[in-house]
Amino acid sequence: MALVTISDIQAAADRIEGAAVRTPLLRFDDGLWLKPESLQPVGAFKIRGAYNAVARLPEEVRARGVVAYSSGNHAQAVAYAAKLFGVPAAIVVPDTTPRVKVDATRSHGAEVFQVPTAQREVRAAELVAERGATLIPPFDHPDVIAGQGTIGLEVVADLPDVAAVLVPVSGGGLISGVAAAVKALNPAIRVIGVEPELAGDAAESLRVGTLIRWPADDRARTIADGLRAEPSELTFEHMRAYVDDIVTVSEEQIGEAVGLLARRARLVVEPSGAVTVAAHLARPAERTVAVLSGGNVDPEVFARYL
Repeated sequence: MALVTISDIQAAADRIEGAAVRTPLLRFDDGLWLKPESLQPVGAFKIRGAYNAVARLPEEVRARGVVAYSSGNHAQAVAYAAKLFGVPAAIVVPDTTPRVKVDATRSHGAEVFQVPTAQREVRAAELVAERGATLIPPFDHPDVIAGQGTIGLEVVADLPDVAAVLVPVSGGGLISGVAAAVKALNPAIRVIGVEPELAGDAAESLRVGTLIRWPADDRARTIADGLRAEPSELTFEHMRAYVDDIVTVSEEQIGEAVGLLARRARLVVEPSGAVTVAAHLARPAERTVAVLSGGNVDPEVFARYL
């Protein structure tokens, strides 16, 4: 299985310039810097991979439109990228997706279809067949992974002596790209994934060396709604090749991190993005960067953690 290369990621960085924000590194404490992808125009890192994938389509193919399925952030990213290119987008999301993410996706002009979580991929496939559109997967695609990997390029450029990078893990596209970039630039940097304990399938899989599937209902228990997906064969191969470890954090630790980031860093970060800070608080280390994957949090959830 071909893995994404540093050349793929560098090409993606050129492609997404001007569409995605080059987010800063923010000093949080003596040993921790934050990479706030919540500052992206869609509120999450997903714009990097989505834009890169849409940009890579031949113009005549892109004109027929794009389809995506997502728990919310990838939905917004594909809708936003489609708007920038002036092409139609149809987005399938779970019927449990926070209202803030659904409304934001529609605001970019996309059609939104809400279905039970288990039917997302089936409905997306139907829309592709009906419309002759192209599917932009949330993580299981080399162009998406390469786009997400641009975060790794920026981290190493801004903090060359970084010792470890903490990355949220769900379907694995983000950590696949970040790890591929970081390890190509400096193999000594540790790349550590972070998952909720209630959706720790990737951590278990990496530990035993083969993909372990958890029931969707089990993974749905976590408040981190963006981390309920499971890795693909492609993303798991990247993890096996480049990721040093995957750790888990409790729901209580996640909530504490959301509140702490709001009060101390003045950042609105969704539970899925705050898991990395939760992991650092549990196991402090020097010269660590925590990727904050997004800030599209339900207002009621955010208020509760404040």
